[in-house]
Amino acid sequence: MTQAPIPQNVDFDADLIRRYDTAGPRYTSYPTAVQFHEGFTAEHYRAQAEASNASGRPLSLYVHIPFCDTVCYYCACNKVVTKDRGRARPYLDRLYREIGLQAALFDNSRPVEQLHLGGGTPTFISHEEMTELMTILSSHFQLLDDDTGEYGIEIDPREVGGDTLALLRRLGFNRLSLGVQDFDPRVQRAVNRIQPASQTLHVLEEARQVGFRSISVDLIYGLPLQTPASFAVTVERMIEAGPDRISVFNYAHLPERFKPQRRINEQDLPSPADRLLILQQTIAQLTEAGYVYIGMDHFARPDDELAVAQREGTLYRNFQGYSTHAHCDVIGLGVTSIGMVQDCYAQNQHDLERYYARIDAGELAVFRGVELDADDRLRRDVITALICHFRLDFRDLESRHGIVFWDYFECELEALAPMQADGLIELNDSGIQVSPKGRLLIRNICMVFDRYLRESRAQRYSKVI
Repeated sequence: MTQAPIPQNVDFDADLIRRYDTAGPRYTSYPTAVQFHEGFTAEHYRAQAEASNASGRPLSLYVHIPFCDTVCYYCACNKVVTKDRGRARPYLDRLYREIGLQAALFDNSRPVEQLHLGGGTPTFISHEEMTELMTILSSHFQLLDDDTGEYGIEIDPREVGGDTLALLRRLGFNRLSLGVQDFDPRVQRAVNRIQPASQTLHVLEEARQVGFRSISVDLIYGLPLQTPASFAVTVERMIEAGPDRISVFNYAHLPERFKPQRRINEQDLPSPADRLLILQQTIAQLTEAGYVYIGMDHFARPDDELAVAQREGTLYRNFQGYSTHAHCDVIGLGVTSIGMVQDCYAQNQHDLERYYARIDAGELAVFRGVELDADDRLRRDVITALICHFRLDFRDLESRHGIVFWDYFECELEALAPMQADGLIELNDSGIQVSPKGRLLIRNICMVFDRYLRESRAQRYSKVI
């Protein structure tokens, strides 16, 4: 299949979106976390880590800091809400021990090309503790000291002091992700995240001044009291601020699963029609301002690394979202963290006390995961190509996996026929090309190739739009 240029436009077809309005995975992995099981143990993980050393692949580290000073009612993250900053100390002590246990599994010659601190709120910890954490990491892993790595951290602007950003930059961080969600004070009060726009914009500007190379912001649509008009104001102010990347997530209201969401008044949520209108106008605002739709809620400037990687066919997707480091093994550190090493996914204990107990016993905190077989690896490549590049070359898959695509995926290709008839894709003998109107429904297209989803639809997922 000829590699056609990736369409940089998105056709918003409200009728199609309503017809394909269903729930499904976000495909930050395949198999998804639903397939993780406790039959996968720390010993399985050790074996995969040992096997990965033969590859010499670089490493990516994800470090989870679970603490937050206040609870945001919409949040579905694994977090510990507390105003006691002293609770970070026992957690960090265990985290350092885990860093030592994990580092012992990997050749110390493997450079860390990517590092990400997430949460929770990573800047919940003090400046001294942040410095200590980076020192411990650099003593166990080969961190890059020439600023060529992609070292990022999630920031709550309310947790940024006068010298916070300068310190983070000195410690080697060169990318920031700012939680914004919405600038409307009414919406902020409804979700318990009081964050003046002036505060956020000041942090964004200061990050530029101290030399951060990439700044991304997160917005959420579908929150209580939002209207198309009010959210358009937030988006316009964000465009004026000019971050490198903007993510616009759809709020999934699942109060039966996430207790903080029970504090949200469902009567205040936008109607389905208003949510669609918000999405439609947001896409129009961002694309008219020059942002490229990367996929799955993500927009980036044309010269941003994500947009460049998508054009060059090297974009990847993992548990941190879209990434330019497909070649890295990912090591998850801290409570609930997920790693991707060799041919497995491995997750640490969810519960803080159980995490402590494992580390105190001198054991890895891995408690579940999954080892990928040949079919998993093949389908992961299919889904990754579609969700990252909106195209699939059958011959490329056939040469890498030793299959005849039309024979192996006979049922799936048949299931794509209605999507082709609806204009979501172009399917021919050599491959699949997702159309501009299919890009917003890429999750639906990927779901066709998800063997586990076909076998069991009992799991609850967020809506695709």
